[in-house]
Amino acid sequence: MKQTEILIICTHQEILNTIVRLINANETMNGTGASTLEQAITVFKSASFDLVLMGAGLTKEEETEFENIVARSRSKVPVVHHYGGGSGLLFAEIYECLGRQ
Repeated sequence: MKQTEILIICTHQEILNTIVRLINANETMNGTGASTLEQAITVFKSASFDLVLMGAGLTKEEETEFENIVARSRSKVPVVHHYGGGSGLLFAEIYECLGRQ
């Protein structure tokens, strides 16, 4: 079974590490973290993702810039904004976006 590839963007390293760890603990998902806008752009352009999870730390302008890059890509990957609320909310947001129960 193919894993769901998720790019996680968050400038707060401890939070980023936690989200990546939670996602990677799910055997159906693989999370890749990026802690800066530049890193996120590079990683997004160099790999294939099923979803982008945007966490805290980027400015509104940086979020918009990244969303525009995603929108212009051929893959049209969905972007989910996640600003906390625990692992239950995290996975609910991911599953809702991917259309799974």
